[in-house]
Amino acid sequence: MKNLIICIGTLVVLSVFATGQTSESNNKLPTLRQIKEVTLAPSYSCRSSEEFAKGYVNTALYLSDFGGPDLLFNGACGSVDYFEAATAGDDMSLVADLGPGISLEELSAHRAFNVAEVFSFEKYSKFAKVVTVQPDHTYAVLMNAMNRRGLLVFTVTEYVPNKKVSLRYAVEAYQVNMSRPVVSPGFEWERKNSR
Repeated sequence: MKNLIICIGTLVVLSVFATGQTSESNNKLPTLRQIKEVTLAPSYSCRSSEEFAKGYVNTALYLSDFGGPDLLFNGACGSVDYFEAATAGDDMSLVADLGPGISLEELSAHRAFNVAEVFSFEKYSKFAKVVTVQPDHTYAVLMNAMNRRGLLVFTVTEYVPNKKVSLRYAVEAYQVNMSRPVVSPGFEWERKNSR
């Protein structure tokens, strides 16, 4: 009987702790489908040595406290600026330019992959590691990192080359994997395949 009481007490404590963890974690996750605004400045690769020492500060969008940046405003001084999706470690995120004149209010997770909603290979979104910054264009970011995945859409509202970009954005999906992932060993970005 004593062991049963100890066991039940332990389960109650663990469930209270787990509930506290879940609600605390949810407070750190982005709200879905809520349009927000941010300005990123200057482009990441057009900064002084002192600014580089501070990391990504003001050049990247972080949607949560989990992992690295979800979107980076980048470009060397005097060159073309571009958006890069999630840059940390083994992240394999991608970004697509959906084109001009697309309203965030009318965009959904479904339409981020095919804005026209027409079965045509040309109409499907083309995702890449980087895309150029274009005024008034709308973009989609497909986040794929070891500890998180999601879908972000955003529109460029103001752009000054190498200096700043202002965005309206909404998070369509966001998940965090807090468990220890099971991965195949040996991943390296530059390593070639063998037999």
